Amino acid sequence: MLKDNLVMLRNIHGFSQEAIAEKIGISRQAYAKWETGATVPDIEKCRALADVYGTTIDSLIRTEPVEGVGMIPPAPKGKNIWGSVMINDRGQIVIPKGARDLFGLSGGQRLIVLSDENGIALVPDEAFMANMKRVMEFAEMNP
Repeated sequence: MLKDNLVMLRNIHGFSQEAIAEKIGISRQAYAKWETGATVPDIEKCRALADVYGTTIDSLIRTEPVEGVGMIPPAPKGKNIWGSVMINDRGQIVIPKGARDLFGLSGGQRLIVLSDENGIALVPDEAFMANMKRVMEFAEMNP
């Protein structure tokens, strides 16, 4: 819920209620009511809150519970938190439906697995091959 996200985001960013209220032009008491759920901000104030916290209005008003973790904070603009997946005994994972829908992934589609010291990434084969083709063309033009 919005109230939970407001508390999480304010704490993550290290702001006081007064600091956030000042940034969006309201009283600390009005902001405190949003965090308790006594009232909710209008759409313009939601936009201001999303801007201050670097997220979207959509992410600001959604609450994403993750099994075994609890509530997770809204993702920054342009980023997604899909939750968690389990690797089965055969090393397989199920990509969350929201991620499959956003990236147009379907059964039987090939993904390239990339990694660095921070984690792994899955890239559709077509996108990876198109990027590799551009890299090779650039390398041929600049020996």
